[in-house]
Amino acid sequence: MTDEKAVEIFKALSNQTRVNILQMLKNPETNFSTEAHVIKQGEFEGGVCVSDIHKKSGVSQSTTSQYLSILLQSGLLEMKRIGQWTYYRRNEETIKQFEHYIRTKL
Repeated sequence: MTDEKAVEIFKALSNQTRVNILQMLKNPETNFSTEAHVIKQGEFEGGVCVSDIHKKSGVSQSTTSQYLSILLQSGLLEMKRIGQWTYYRRNEETIKQFEHYIRTKL
């Protein structure tokens, strides 16, 4: 991971709500209701519908979308559109690379 990429991730993590979203998505089965649109199998397992993330985030729909976009651009989230729905999940590979960066460079 480059220093520039790490700085982008640090910026994405500089907001408590964005950190909360990442924490919620760590265990979607636990953090979202059984009625939530959580993909439980298939190629995007663990993805949560943006509307369910919005309901749980405590911020407006537009702010939720903006925060998800920032997390996506930083590489901390992955996104997939399925029909009319947009799903997000954590990008565990990037999170592992960031963890390694912190451990070895800082």
